[in-house]
Amino acid sequence: MDRIFQFGETVEGYPIRVVNERTVRAAAGLLFFPAVVSFMNALLTANYQPTRLFVIVFLIDMALRMINPRWAPSMIVGGWIVRKQTPEWVGAPQKRFAWGLGLLLGGAMLYLMVFNRYMGPVNMLVCASCLTLMFFETAFGICLGCKLYNLFNKEQAQLCPGGVCEMPASKGFGMGLGQAAMLLLFVGAITLAKGWVDQTGAVQGGFDEMATLEEMGLKPTPGEASAAEAERCQVPAFAKAIGHEAQWKLHNGCT
Repeated sequence: MDRIFQFGETVEGYPIRVVNERTVRAAAGLLFFPAVVSFMNALLTANYQPTRLFVIVFLIDMALRMINPRWAPSMIVGGWIVRKQTPEWVGAPQKRFAWGLGLLLGGAMLYLMVFNRYMGPVNMLVCASCLTLMFFETAFGICLGCKLYNLFNKEQAQLCPGGVCEMPASKGFGMGLGQAAMLLLFVGAITLAKGWVDQTGAVQGGFDEMATLEEMGLKPTPGEASAAEAERCQVPAFAKAIGHEAQWKLHNGCT
């Protein structure tokens, strides 16, 4: 029974319970992908149903992690994907604290969006926070929630990813002048490339040689098209709430 509710693994040679950081990063990536897809779908098409479903999935996964990471679906799949990699054991207490923050944010989204179907600036802030936390975890192995652990606990975090808890603070930015110059050149090149792309105009051709929608029997009647366009161009509540009604119409090609 203790094994079912045990948070973290007991590994010989480690003074505290630990979790495999490689599994954690893989699990974060598995959640980040559907999260960003549903978020962008809601932002660009005003269809919030995928986001509402993802919030439920996210909460179930986080709740299971808080009980025992071994039973969380993202951890199970992520662990299987990285099963042939050498484990990197990190402290479990700070991970539990960070996941508790994720559970709290997910609970707020459950109340606002899933139950009350409310969309506004608060939701956008919560979603952006969750995406930021998951992105830093999966891309850089940086647990932002774990960094808050030391602010609320007398016992400092141990066994952090990359050994940053045990390493002395590095001096400087860790970047040479040559590397900084290369980054500046890269930004300049991207800026020039954007200007050139804008000047050359949009991509043309390709679809002219394909069958038209009318020939395929997919073109709607004028009445159906007008009704569909009117429904598509209804400004969502969150855009009205933040005063971006005109910008939303412009972005979605509505007049």
